[in-house]
Amino acid sequence: MSRTTVLRSAESDLTLHGRDAMGTLMRTGTLTNFLKVAQQLDFDPQPLLRKLGLTKEMLADPECLIPGSASVTLLKESARLTQCPTFGLRVAERWQLSDLGVISVLLTHQSTLRDAVGTLIQYRHLLNEFLVIRMEDVGRKVIVREELVADEAGTSIQSTELVLGSLSRLCSTLMGATWHPLSVHFTHDPPPDLRLHRRVFGGKLEFASSFNGMICRAADMDFPNPIADPVMARHARRLLEGLPGAKEPSIVLEVRKAIYLLLPLGRATIEQVAQGLGMNVRMLQRQLESAGMVFSDMVNGVRRDLVIHYMDNKSYTLGRIAQSLGYSAYGSFVRWFAAQFGMTPTRWQSLRQQKEDGRSPIQIHC
Repeated sequence: MSRTTVLRSAESDLTLHGRDAMGTLMRTGTLTNFLKVAQQLDFDPQPLLRKLGLTKEMLADPECLIPGSASVTLLKESARLTQCPTFGLRVAERWQLSDLGVISVLLTHQSTLRDAVGTLIQYRHLLNEFLVIRMEDVGRKVIVREELVADEAGTSIQSTELVLGSLSRLCSTLMGATWHPLSVHFTHDPPPDLRLHRRVFGGKLEFASSFNGMICRAADMDFPNPIADPVMARHARRLLEGLPGAKEPSIVLEVRKAIYLLLPLGRATIEQVAQGLGMNVRMLQRQLESAGMVFSDMVNGVRRDLVIHYMDNKSYTLGRIAQSLGYSAYGSFVRWFAAQFGMTPTRWQSLRQQKEDGRSPIQIHC
């Protein structure tokens, strides 16, 4: 078997194995301005929309539900076809709070920005089932992590920058000109031109970071909202609870989201996940068993999803990848990778480089 064949097999395994057909959905509110950006770039998206089973009418209706994988592919392919590496962020730049529909009223009337982000976390399943947000206090700072749980289309830079840009626009809408995050973090490498990023985010930009999200001042997160109206907030909450799909998503999806956030922190244990979901370990185990799932298998599946992203990022050393997957010992990561994909991570990278260089394959035995 040739090295090229081995690499192709490994890449296919990296891409396909371990992904469950979650069929996660998202509301098109965050994509409302997609068509405007496409027009601005003189791009006709109709053939791509047709291929993905979407229509312009779907994107124009903020309450329409579409597959999350279709939205990821739409942004990724649009960026490729237009040769615009900031396509997703351009869509986010035009985002308005009203694009979220009824939930925008509830967010507007929260007493602080912290409460607004907390409300967004509580009702995120109404907007995007594969969106994960976590807020944690570190001294006088607050870290807001935002990730997308990989569906069959995986994740992409465009989707990541769309959700981060939308979150930044939410914060600036609620706080006005006083909103300035301390830093904004991306796990991917920077694009050639950062002018749009500086305009949208307004803080220090950290690329090739260990997480996607923002670091803010705790004082900014707790600054009183002068227009907050508790009566309007209660009214909006009642309306939200009556919406179709207002029930909580499945326990499997919620656990998977928690693992995505906790794994790079080295805290993806069943105890930590159960605590975050407000239940004890035995209750979580019973619910997973009822769904035919085992926690350790879910952790392994998320590792396989994340390693795709990490191995494709040339800014990441193998040691850093090991840590990001929750391995404190590099040797343990190497053994896991070899067991999963039939070769060491070093060999995989070497074969990948040879493929990119167009070198003739060398025959090896597997």
